[in-house]
Amino acid sequence: MPDIGTKAPDFSLQDQNGTVHTLSDYRGKKVVLYFYPKDNTPGCTKQACGFGELYPHFLEKGAVVIGVSKDSVASHKKFVQNFRLPFTLLSDPDHKVLEMYGAWVEKKNYGKVSMGTIRTTYLIDEEGIIVKYIGKVKAADNPRQMLEML
Repeated sequence: MPDIGTKAPDFSLQDQNGTVHTLSDYRGKKVVLYFYPKDNTPGCTKQACGFGELYPHFLEKGAVVIGVSKDSVASHKKFVQNFRLPFTLLSDPDHKVLEMYGAWVEKKNYGKVSMGTIRTTYLIDEEGIIVKYIGKVKAADNPRQMLEML
């Protein structure tokens, strides 16, 4: 997991339309980079819709929102269409970027151990430096919390 004050790891991932995005594409803008477990689940939908509702305010503050999960491009496309999400969702099926950002971890659920995504959010400045990190994010609170940090 990268530390606050360090350069955010760059990546190259496809969005919901199959377009490749890199973090360096967003130099000059603040980036709210959030990692979430799964499209179309209650918590992830609440978080994404919260970011969607507040998105004009993020843009006013010179920030973009980017969501990342291991879901496929096709899954992201449906998620964006179902909820009219105005921001980019990136597909990381091999969870390489999730791992780089410390969001792919061992989880225990009812005694069963498996690897999975923990809800994590980073605020990256215009120069690509991590300025804020929130682990164990509360889905419903995260969008407003990030907006207040800008």
